[in-house]
Amino acid sequence: MKRKSFDRIVTAVGFGIAAFLLVAAGLLNWGASFASDAVSSQLQAQEITIPAATGNADESADITKFFEDNGEKVLTNAKQAQMYADHYLGFHLSTMPTYAAASSANRAASAALAANPSDPTLKAEAGAKAGMVETVFRGTVLRGTLLTAYAFGTLGTIAGISAIIALVGSLVMLLLSVLGLLHIRRVPEDATI
Repeated sequence: MKRKSFDRIVTAVGFGIAAFLLVAAGLLNWGASFASDAVSSQLQAQEITIPAATGNADESADITKFFEDNGEKVLTNAKQAQMYADHYLGFHLSTMPTYAAASSANRAASAALAANPSDPTLKAEAGAKAGMVETVFRGTVLRGTLLTAYAFGTLGTIAGISAIIALVGSLVMLLLSVLGLLHIRRVPEDATI
């Protein structure tokens, strides 16, 4: 095979890779922007205010500092959602039964009340158990939703980093392809591989 033909093929492939990486960078940047905007707008719409303290005396200093610095602010980004979900909701939910345990206790209290509906103690216990189920359910669902926002925001961040890497790769491939074109001019016509 002639060297010039081989160099032309390699250079054309280089331009193709540069174009592919440029398109990938654009799509990744679009995905990153979408994820960031979606997470921010959805969190802001919920108007969840971060407390200045979690109530956990055993937390690390960096967690305490985060809540002091962000106290009374509305959740707006993935990191805030993760910290609130794991260190505020997670801490308070850890002091409660799981949803399955609370639900089982609620069913047992309801069954006992159904057997003796006029007992005020059973009524109070059934009401307390129903309240616990509702509290645990709401807290667990909110925590899961916030952690989903955190995951979505993190994927957006990864897409943004990937967009930058793809753009740099595209520019490098473009430069190498242009250098390949310049090299083709210097290769003798009769050179072979």
